[in-house]
Amino acid sequence: MAALSGSRVVRVARLLSLPVGAVALSVEGLVRRAAGQDAEAVRRGLRRRNAARTRRVLGDLKGGALKAGQLLSTVEALFPQDPESTWRDTLTGFQEGSPPVPFGELEPVLVADFGRRWRHHFRKFDEAPVAAASIGQVHRATWTDGREVAVKVQYPGVAEAISTDLAAVAVATRLAGLVARGLALPPLLAEMRTRIAEELDYVIEATHQEAFAAAYRDDLEVLVPDVVLATRRVLVTTWLAGTPLAEVARSGSPAERDRAGELYQRFYLAGPARAGWLHTDPHPGNVRLCADGRIGVMDFGSALGMPDGLPPTFGRLISVLQRGTDDEVLARLRAEGFVRPGARVEAGKLRDYMAPFTEPARHERFAFSREWLRGQFARVNDPRNPDFAVALQLSMPAQHLFTHRVWLGVVGVLSQLGATVPVRPELRRWLPGFDL
Repeated sequence: MAALSGSRVVRVARLLSLPVGAVALSVEGLVRRAAGQDAEAVRRGLRRRNAARTRRVLGDLKGGALKAGQLLSTVEALFPQDPESTWRDTLTGFQEGSPPVPFGELEPVLVADFGRRWRHHFRKFDEAPVAAASIGQVHRATWTDGREVAVKVQYPGVAEAISTDLAAVAVATRLAGLVARGLALPPLLAEMRTRIAEELDYVIEATHQEAFAAAYRDDLEVLVPDVVLATRRVLVTTWLAGTPLAEVARSGSPAERDRAGELYQRFYLAGPARAGWLHTDPHPGNVRLCADGRIGVMDFGSALGMPDGLPPTFGRLISVLQRGTDDEVLARLRAEGFVRPGARVEAGKLRDYMAPFTEPARHERFAFSREWLRGQFARVNDPRNPDFAVALQLSMPAQHLFTHRVWLGVVGVLSQLGATVPVRPELRRWLPGFDL
């Protein structure tokens, strides 16, 4: 696989080609419009080319590059919108995969981890992949006992590419203006770098998945595939059928989108209390809507142990933002480490800044939508708006980065689905510290 095995210099160069290419397209657009070409047609064509290049570069490089693309896909509603849904289709494409790797390049991993007679584990093994993700790709097979299984095989060389990719992507996306500034992508990427070693070890992932599978055994709402066998670079689990959440968002009925959204939200809120772990990779490519009405959840490489359930930090924060005085709000934020020592923050502006998280919590049921999410972030992410300064005063303690990332991801996915879901009842049940 040339992309993953290429030198660090080549990978960085390809990632930094994103902002360079964006500048070149902007110049081209100015020239073409000055020459009298239709302005909207020019913008539409350049947008398609820019989105296609972003998809191609991040998808081909895989590793941390594709991981970052999947992170961006959870909040695709914040990206430039257009009638053709160019950016939406590009980013949601990261949820379902990327160009596959030829099987001949992966087979040495199976030989190394399962032995030269690795095929004896299977009655049937399909060398054509069903999904190609950021760290490995999935093949469908039949286990020796007749069970249909998914076999995830890690890309050779991916471990060496991860750190380089994440650092370069942070620069590239910032320079290209692809991400709303208030999303604080660099801290999220830094957090991903510190945890990526666990995702690269499929034995650790299997431990996470076994805990969730046991907690949700015979559950009426959530299906977690069983682990069949795991090595450091190969993971075999029972097959999970269903409709990808991105497809539900595109073509599902309102009832299907509401059902998927309700169960999706509940899984991320309830997981720590039920399984002792927080699933910290909320992008919708990890979720299926099953034929029996359950949601199926997979890919447990990124998880945070929470044996006592969710910490009460966010529950208390949401509660005080909704009903506390300005002094009480600032005191709570400082106590939880969200405001830097000595920083001066206007509580009213801070309430506005946190509204994407607190507004849904005011309602028994809330209708999420892309338009609502864009409206929430458009104000506070505009550096010309005084509220933008509030974001610069906030500090996210390291221990809360996972929770913040999941919360943001859940809000983003619910907005993609356009789902109307119960909110306050779920928070009262599963979020300690929330008492409204």
